[in-house]
Amino acid sequence: MISYNIPTLDLHGESRDIAKILVQDFIRENYQLQTKKIAVIHGIGEGILKKTVHEELKTNKLVKNYKLNNFNIGETIIELNL
Repeated sequence: MISYNIPTLDLHGESRDIAKILVQDFIRENYQLQTKKIAVIHGIGEGILKKTVHEELKTNKLVKNYKLNNFNIGETIIELNL
């Protein structure tokens, strides 16, 4: 369940390489649209996609901050640097 009415990218079933590209594109598109908050669903599983997403978020200059959703640890909420 998504607790916010914000743009969301679902990465279930994606590989690490594809997930990284999708996250980069999703951030760039929402930055251009001046969207302040977005969400990425990476799931829980073994944590591979979560690690990939968080590695990308750490180095992306368009990202102000990010955190796991308190109600769904399979989702990361991202605030863009507008």
